[in-house]
Amino acid sequence: MSTTETVAGAAGEASQKGMPQLNFATWPNQVFWLLVALVILYIVMTKIAMPRIASVLAERKGKITGDLAAAEELKSKAKAAEKAYNLALEQARVEAAKIIVATKAEIQKDLNAAMADADAQIAAKAAESEKRIAEIRAGAEQAVGEVARDTAGALVAALGGTADDAAIAAAVAVRLKG
Repeated sequence: MSTTETVAGAAGEASQKGMPQLNFATWPNQVFWLLVALVILYIVMTKIAMPRIASVLAERKGKITGDLAAAEELKSKAKAAEKAYNLALEQARVEAAKIIVATKAEIQKDLNAAMADADAQIAAKAAESEKRIAEIRAGAEQAVGEVARDTAGALVAALGGTADDAAIAAAVAVRLKG
């Protein structure tokens, strides 16, 4: 036999058989091994893979539940802290209001004392000023009286009369008094 016949014969056999998966003669064998593979896969999945997946899911669920519980606890602590903060803030405001009232009263007391002191100083200066004014007024009345007597004497002399100093002084005094 020649090599061409051998190659042709082998090619002929392959074309008669076709794909082994589609060969009906080998189907019972293929179905058997398919069932064996599925059973092994089922056993591996149920005994090894699924318990591991279930444990991971349970662990995640436990962690999530724990985290939620911790978050709730922290939330309640935050609310308690906020309540304590608001209470402390309110107490601080009340204390500040008391301090403000006390400070205002102290400032008012100091202001009243300063006002009384200023009033006393003003009264003293006013009394001193009134005294000076009285002195100036007395000095002015005296100066006006002297000027009036001198002027009256000069007028009487200019008009050709004799001036009596006592009569001029009496006339000026009556006129100045009113």
